[in-house]
Amino acid sequence: MIYTMNKRYFLHTLMTLIICVFTFNQGNACTNILVTKGASKDGSTMLTYSADSYQLYGELYHYPAARYPKGSILKVYEWDVPGHYLGEISQVEKTYNVIGNMNEKQVAITETTFGGREELYAPENGIMDYGSLIYITLQRASTAREAIAIMTSLVKEYGYASSGESFSIADENEVWIMELIGKGKKEKGAVWVARRIPDGYVSAHANQARITTFPLNDPENCLYSPDVITFAREMGYFKGKDKDFDFSAAYAPLNFSGVRFCEARVWTIFNRIDPVVGKKYEKYAEGYDMSLERMPLWIKPKEKLDVKQVMELMRDHYEDTPLDTRNTIMAGAYNSPYGLRPLEWELDGKKYFCERPVSTPQTAFSIVTQSRGWLPDEIGGILWFGVDDTYLTCYTPIYTSSTRVPQSMAVGNGDFGTYSETSAFWIFNRLSQDVYAKYNLLAPEVRKVQGEIEARNIAMVPAMDAAAAVLYKNSPDEAVKFLTDYSVTTAEAMVKRWVELEGFLLVKYFDGVIHPEKDGKFIRSEYGGPGKVNTPGWDERWRREIVAPDPNRFLEPTE
Repeated sequence: MIYTMNKRYFLHTLMTLIICVFTFNQGNACTNILVTKGASKDGSTMLTYSADSYQLYGELYHYPAARYPKGSILKVYEWDVPGHYLGEISQVEKTYNVIGNMNEKQVAITETTFGGREELYAPENGIMDYGSLIYITLQRASTAREAIAIMTSLVKEYGYASSGESFSIADENEVWIMELIGKGKKEKGAVWVARRIPDGYVSAHANQARITTFPLNDPENCLYSPDVITFAREMGYFKGKDKDFDFSAAYAPLNFSGVRFCEARVWTIFNRIDPVVGKKYEKYAEGYDMSLERMPLWIKPKEKLDVKQVMELMRDHYEDTPLDTRNTIMAGAYNSPYGLRPLEWELDGKKYFCERPVSTPQTAFSIVTQSRGWLPDEIGGILWFGVDDTYLTCYTPIYTSSTRVPQSMAVGNGDFGTYSETSAFWIFNRLSQDVYAKYNLLAPEVRKVQGEIEARNIAMVPAMDAAAAVLYKNSPDEAVKFLTDYSVTTAEAMVKRWVELEGFLLVKYFDGVIHPEKDGKFIRSEYGGPGKVNTPGWDERWRREIVAPDPNRFLEPTE
């Protein structure tokens, strides 16, 4: 028994250390955009989420609706640490159908980790980790406000086992941002603040706490734990008047990495939807001066956004801004916008860094949710789902009333230790690796096909809505079956197209040359063999990089 207890203690300690390494490395995590219905062209609310982790496998979670006997127990396992059992909680008698990060009632919840003060991270003091908190709540909540109440009551009763989190929470009418952090070893539970995004506005967060001051007497638009200020005082984080309390300053103070790797992603999103705001906060986003005015929590876009525009915001690499790394030595021979990890590195005793854009290779999956209040819940909720890098993925529509998910995206179809030739995650990653190696040649090819598929899928949604609405009048179950079949068939067709695209690009670009083709068919010589190949070589920018270190190394002699 002594050996067993010591072994358990060792394993727990080891797991805690591992989690700390990944939790507090803010540059490695996620990005969310929050769009209110007054800021969207069709009147839907939208959330985005990129689950960015080298330890997270890209798959589409499905929790079917169910009923449980009174007094049932639910075992809780840490979401992003497979097999790590945390404890058990009381199960509710009825749960909703959940597809990914959205349920059948059109409630969506996403997150980014801001970490915050390390002494407030005490996983041994709770059994509700942030991921389990999301997916358990989605099975129970019918509105965004109800989701906030459930999440905060769960951590109050069972304790919180993660570090600081920013949550995006939406239903068909409201969009909220909630920031929450544990109380460390001092006591169980968490402190938190939730703010409703004003209709007509857009917000975003990316691994840095963004709520600063907040109204203390506006429960319609702002909710908070009773001790959010008093606890900060007890811990020595705040000494001023209550009205001046700043959640981020108290629980997750800004530093260079918090701005340059995290807030900068929010800045580039704001910059694209309102360049005036972008210009105003450009210097702030560079992260060199902590005294500069912080960006607002939300802004009003110059024009209302449609779902395709929101998808494109998730594909940003700081293009055409001061943070753009293209056309530098870091971009490599094929002018890629991605830097290599680690984000921070040293040379000759000095510290340097790579940019951390919105779009990044380590994305497991990403989503764009749409909650559409003018339709019945069975039809209104759509989860646009994609695996791998947001820039190179292709979003497919999954109606959140669906009773099954595509096999290519199902949990259990491959994992990090098991390659599966039918897994969308591995299929998309295979092609992405090719693109990273020859970015300026292959990325436009992938983007072309991506654009065609997404445009077709977006155009099909109104027709699917209308067909489902006809079925719904006689049988909601038939409407759900119809939308499930459509969601699965459309997703599998997309994955099949990606396999074909990978093969086509392999043939076209193998061995460093370009084989001629027209309209997807390769041109043959007059004798039936391959046509004359194109040898693109390097562009002038990279030729100069080759010559610069030693101008004579590759210089041909003059005749």
